[in-house]
Amino acid sequence: MRSSFIVLLLIILSLFPRSIFAVSEEKVSHLFFIERSKNKNLVQYDIRLTEDRDLPAPSPISVYWILGNGRREELNTIEREYAYGIARQEKLDENKFRVILAGLKGLEIIVERMNDSFKAMVSIDGRESILERIYIKSEEKLAGPRKRVFP
Repeated sequence: MRSSFIVLLLIILSLFPRSIFAVSEEKVSHLFFIERSKNKNLVQYDIRLTEDRDLPAPSPISVYWILGNGRREELNTIEREYAYGIARQEKLDENKFRVILAGLKGLEIIVERMNDSFKAMVSIDGRESILERIYIKSEEKLAGPRKRVFP
């Protein structure tokens, strides 16, 4: 009985495309994500790496949604240009670059190699900190634009 259940489960899982499970074929390293109070969807920021685990030029960061059900989805044009996309990427050194997000232009993110991986660094009260996530609390309104509250 139990083995029949496992076989049935494996057959069902094999029917779904791999993209449903947000598994990437590329060599990537997760940098940070944006979490919102609105729902369980996340905006994931990854760094794409070459075979030698170096940064590809000119834009090494990829940005995409991880939906509440685990599926991966690309940002649409408005999300990419005005909210969650990368406004600017500037190479500072061989393994170091500056990133400015479209919706948070006042936040300078420095991505650099630390030991054997890449980390996103931000300045918080004058101290360098590793950025792992950004939380955005949004309040819904009946009319007018949404209000974003950054704690």
